[in-house]
Amino acid sequence: MKCVRFEDLRTGNKRIGFIDGNVIRCVYGSLETYWQITDETFAMRDVRLLAPCVPKQIICVSFNYQKHAAEFGVEIPREPSIFSKAAHTVVGTGADIIWPKQVQELAFGAELGIVVKKKMKNVKAEDVPKYILGYTCANDVTARDLQRKERQWLRCKSFDTFCPLGPWLETELDPSDLSIRSYVNGVLKQDARTSNMIYNPYEILSYISQSFTLDAGDLILTGTPVGAGLLNEGDEITVEIEGIGKITNRVVME
Repeated sequence: MKCVRFEDLRTGNKRIGFIDGNVIRCVYGSLETYWQITDETFAMRDVRLLAPCVPKQIICVSFNYQKHAAEFGVEIPREPSIFSKAAHTVVGTGADIIWPKQVQELAFGAELGIVVKKKMKNVKAEDVPKYILGYTCANDVTARDLQRKERQWLRCKSFDTFCPLGPWLETELDPSDLSIRSYVNGVLKQDARTSNMIYNPYEILSYISQSFTLDAGDLILTGTPVGAGLLNEGDEITVEIEGIGKITNRVVME
């Protein structure tokens, strides 16, 4: 099932639903908890897709692909290396990525995003699937020049619009071996498979839950493969993941 958040272009109201053939069928309630299907539908032309989740926290994994670690001269982590992005970084497909005035180098990174379904703490890897609401395409945008200067990554990862997501949440997906690609202005930049991850999605969520609680709606980014690079003003960056879809966002100066 493809779960969506969207804006009704006629009224500006924000709604939730799921893709049903050529239309969006609305639901009432919360995608993370209880919801009820309705008979109300929207044509895709009458809506603007929003980011499919509104997380309280975004937890990310760095250097989770061996070739990506090698291109940065980083040793393979002995356990998942995690950091965070601020929640207000989230935007949907089609939204602009805003290049802040104080940033000199802006980088992209295609990632598989995972949205938590219910509170999880101290969950074993084999039990993780029951805690996952769905999967989405993500772009971990980074102020690369600030990243080199600062020991903590929160600021360089957390400018507004630095986490495009979408186009929806795919709830029925095996994340173990999916194609993950990025394109800049139509040119292929990253091309890998999730099977190349050092730590698989279930291991990542289990590891995080051993340290602190994850709540319904929280977002986990699982790392970017080799080829993450720099952007220029006006570039269009597309992230595409097999079984989910793709998102495209354009870079504009602040």
